[in-house]
Amino acid sequence: MSAELLNRSGGGAARAAAPDLVGGATDRQTWSLLARSHDVSRAAKVLESPESFGVVLTGERGIGKSGVARAVVSSLGPKVHSLQLRNTVAGGQTPYGCLGFLLARLPSEAVSSPTGILHAVTNLIRTEAAGRDTVFIVDNAGGMDPMSTGVLLNLMATGTAKVIATVQRASELPADFHRLVLEGELAEVHLNTLSEEQTKQVLGSVLGHYVSSTLVGSLHSAVGGNPMLLHALLEEQRHTGNLVLNDSVWTLRDRIKLEGATVVEDFVRSRLAREPQASRTVVEILACAKRATLVDLAALFDTEVLVDMEERGLLTVERGEAHWVSLRDPYVGEVVRGWLNTRRMRELRLMLHGPKEPELQGLAPQDLLSYAAWMHASEDEPMPSPSLALAAGRAALDDYDPNFAIQCTQSLDPKDSEWVPGQRLKAAAYLMLDLPLHAAQALDEVSEPHVAALDPLEFAEFTASKCQAMTWIDGRSALVPGVIADGQQTLEAMDGSHPAGTMGRARNRLQLCSYEYNTYMGEYAAMIDSLEEELAKDPAEDHEHWLRSSLFLVEARCMLGRELDAQELARTVSRQLGDTDRPAQLEEAFARHAFLVLLLSGQWRQCIELMRRTPSRSSRLQYRGALTELGIGLAYAYAGKPASAIEPLRSAVAQLELRPAMNMNKVGYAATAFAYAQLGNSVEAGRYLDLYRTCRGVGTYFSESVAEFCAEMAGRWMGDRDVKQRLLARVRNDMENQRYTTAGICLFGATVEGTDEEYRLLEDIATRRQGPLARISADLARGALNKSSKSMLAAADAASALDLLVVEARCVAMALDFARDAGESTAARTAQLRLERLEHSVSALPIQPRSDAPVLTERERQIAKLAGKGVSNREIAMDIGVSVRTVEGHLYQVFTKLGVSSRGELNGLL
Repeated sequence: MSAELLNRSGGGAARAAAPDLVGGATDRQTWSLLARSHDVSRAAKVLESPESFGVVLTGERGIGKSGVARAVVSSLGPKVHSLQLRNTVAGGQTPYGCLGFLLARLPSEAVSSPTGILHAVTNLIRTEAAGRDTVFIVDNAGGMDPMSTGVLLNLMATGTAKVIATVQRASELPADFHRLVLEGELAEVHLNTLSEEQTKQVLGSVLGHYVSSTLVGSLHSAVGGNPMLLHALLEEQRHTGNLVLNDSVWTLRDRIKLEGATVVEDFVRSRLAREPQASRTVVEILACAKRATLVDLAALFDTEVLVDMEERGLLTVERGEAHWVSLRDPYVGEVVRGWLNTRRMRELRLMLHGPKEPELQGLAPQDLLSYAAWMHASEDEPMPSPSLALAAGRAALDDYDPNFAIQCTQSLDPKDSEWVPGQRLKAAAYLMLDLPLHAAQALDEVSEPHVAALDPLEFAEFTASKCQAMTWIDGRSALVPGVIADGQQTLEAMDGSHPAGTMGRARNRLQLCSYEYNTYMGEYAAMIDSLEEELAKDPAEDHEHWLRSSLFLVEARCMLGRELDAQELARTVSRQLGDTDRPAQLEEAFARHAFLVLLLSGQWRQCIELMRRTPSRSSRLQYRGALTELGIGLAYAYAGKPASAIEPLRSAVAQLELRPAMNMNKVGYAATAFAYAQLGNSVEAGRYLDLYRTCRGVGTYFSESVAEFCAEMAGRWMGDRDVKQRLLARVRNDMENQRYTTAGICLFGATVEGTDEEYRLLEDIATRRQGPLARISADLARGALNKSSKSMLAAADAASALDLLVVEARCVAMALDFARDAGESTAARTAQLRLERLEHSVSALPIQPRSDAPVLTERERQIAKLAGKGVSNREIAMDIGVSVRTVEGHLYQVFTKLGVSSRGELNGLL
């Protein structure tokens, strides 16, 4: 699949990175400092301690030890006199090798003996320090010669200087230095690789725009968080044009490939150059196989080789039953794999597996993928057997690698029994790539004789694949019910000639296809009874069918107003997901349906938690990272937290423009417009609304309803007077189809300035729903109809419990008006002060009270809080630095504004 084909939807918005984006090679050493403030402060604190001789910075090559050492010295300011020492291989074999530049400045008579050198160096350092503390930065301290070591030890012991030494492991230090570390006189600060969050922090600081999760996760996964390699790989992506800036968001155009990444390759070459041949061969085998059992490797290599490689951080060994061995840094394997020619790869395969193809039953999914990739890497290798090729393709699809899944099916022949399943697999891969026409074409290649020869279950799967492809092709989705009906008739004709269990599973598969189509169309009421019957069946009869139909029931219950029942069923399904053979596909389906329930139930925090629990593998990020960020941004936008929503939403949009998925672009555009509108940025909101309106294609009912709701609410925040009527039309349509949840949410948005008739309808819909949002709607409707501040404040309390601050602000503003109209001074004061607090948390109030009460100034609020706590006027005056008369005047204004008559009434109001 060419990059041009996969990226056909870029729309010209993405552009390559600017030539001067990343900076030069010298910047590599300082990259990690952007996320190392804790390490720098910790090392500086150690260095300032009178009892300490200094600090040793440990960590892998490229981790940024030298940069941290310089940052520590810099943080101590001008009170420190610093000297830089660097050890080299040649210097380590030369007496005073790293001190040569100091010896050159000594008088000739001072260098005649070691004692003379020691005294002369000490005097020189004290003279130049001029009373300041001296710190030596010793790079690569493990290679220091004994004479230099002795000088530094004496300088530390006499208090002349302290040391910041860098080394990969403390055990590599000269013996005397290592002893000081063990005794605690030299502290060790170990620098770990960057976490994913630190990687995001670094990239955001360097690139200067929003950074997508796909870029962060892919780069972090590719180099294991090594700062130097992170810098190098980002530079490589810039040169190849894979790093693009799309609408002020940095993301990747395609997957990261380490082949040809010069700096990364050089790093790996230099690392392996010092390894013996046996170790390099182990690395080559694991680069191809990804992993092997300790028993298999021990049969080929001396165990001492493997133990030594593990101790030096080249290998990791799982402590499970099989003791799987793999390379600690996956990027090493990817780079090495790119070096191997086909002949060498064949030698390695024969060495590990022998001439026979391994038994399919004994291969885990990742082993399947590795073996298949091994075989496909060389034209000289025989193609995998059809059964292994099909299994590898399925594993690739589960691993979100549709291109390799398609490659695996290319070796299948129409004469193979795996041909039709292979075409189904190819169609599913094309759908993951958002190429439904290609998916339909792959299925059309299956001839009628092939279809006629299929057994019932395979026929049902084939028909379902056709329906899935047709659903996403403009103009063909309406044909799906006819295809399902024809398939059911064909199955009935097969009845009697196949086992009852097979026929049952085949009917179940077509029934699932029908549920999927009804869900796509939003026809939940038409299938709810059938789904409830499915739930009552024994899950053991067809466990996967029971799980999938239960997920459709989760969505149906939620849409039909049974939000709490939907949440309970989702928890039940979640507990059973681990018992299925193919958890990856089901887990994604579960996340999709569970997200819908949580979002429409107001559980926005759980939405974000669910999205962040999704795997961050680079393969998944490429095709689902955008949807993860879209989900997070959507949850924030629904929660009334637009400032938090903007970054993930814009990141999702930038990625969806490069790699569309399920026509979710319009959801991204509409949600971003909604967020900007809540912030009061009508220019950006209008721009994204225009993008939404020009979007082609249709998504599921849920995605379409979310997109339309967000677009209409953006219009409402921007003052579009026609929004209300359009929302009411949606409410009527949803009511006709019993979709009470979406009807209630739309009507809640439409009744910001509602009539009594609309509030009665809102209350009626609330009685047909479950959960806290239904209670909020009911209390708000009753409060509006009865002009009850009590009901409004009850609704506000329920909204506050969900942290829905915009909804809370709306309820409190209405409560304030009703309390004033009824002369309820206490309720009015409570609502007024609550609204003032909310104004600091929300970007803009959804509605304003009809007549704003006077608002306390900051000074008035300050004085009122102190007075409410019983502080006297004189004490207040002394505390804030004003006169007693000024305090008295401010308190008079506070009492007047709040309608209180004593200081005691202030306590609790503020």
